[in-house]
Amino acid sequence: MRQKIYNSKKLRGRRAMARGFTLIELMVVMAIMIILITIAVSRYDAVVTKAHETTLRSDLTVLRRAIQDYTLDKECGPNSLDDLVTAKYIGAVPVDPITGAKDWVTVEDDVSLSPEQTCNGISDLHSASDGMSPSSNTAYSSW
Repeated sequence: MRQKIYNSKKLRGRRAMARGFTLIELMVVMAIMIILITIAVSRYDAVVTKAHETTLRSDLTVLRRAIQDYTLDKECGPNSLDDLVTAKYIGAVPVDPITGAKDWVTVEDDVSLSPEQTCNGISDLHSASDGMSPSSNTAYSSW
């Protein structure tokens, strides 16, 4: 009878150990999870930066085209970006994706796009960001 009791306790102890995880196993799993999360976060940041850069390039292209069309149609450059909205060349002034605000830096030159142009106004614009693009190592304000 004693042997049966001893064997059944021994079996219960083995089963209990087989059901749980050791501290080492849990630490290894946690370390692997931390490594994978770190890799995912760094890749996510790179994708977000690339998306902001693509949006900036697109917005600059659209706004520059609208300035050019406005200047050729009105024979005078716009005085502000709001003139482009008022004249319906664009729906709204977009937010600079890098700075998160409508703080575009406008450039006014004495450049005429046609001989009929009577006055000058905004001829170009740039981002107001002081940041650098990690992919091309150029300042966003120079785009």
